[in-house]
Amino acid sequence: MASSSSFLLAMAALAALFAVGFCGNTVTLTVGKGTTSTYTHLVLVANLPIHELAIREKGAAEFLDDMKESPAMTFTQDSKAPLKAPLSVRFSVKGGGYRNRDEIFPAGLKPGSVIKTDIKFEG
Repeated sequence: MASSSSFLLAMAALAALFAVGFCGNTVTLTVGKGTTSTYTHLVLVANLPIHELAIREKGAAEFLDDMKESPAMTFTQDSKAPLKAPLSVRFSVKGGGYRNRDEIFPAGLKPGSVIKTDIKFEG
């Protein structure tokens, strides 16, 4: 029983260190491989654990449906027509609600481009 308790305690300590390690870091989004210049296929990779990432086209009142989330904090969006840039983003952080950044993705970003949201992760 002592080994189970020790293991659980160690796991809890690691989880706490992991969570504290993210606090105060700025969320960045990297344009992933396969992204087209007109954003008909958009891949974004977050540096921190965010959820429910959505984009909004220039001039649109509403955000599009949430991007498809896959492992490794990667999000994808497919569109039949080119998306009108600059794009705005909205995402949620656990226990922190939604965060928005207007018009941070200009037209024609290439894979590997990094966008700083200036939003601090408070996990």
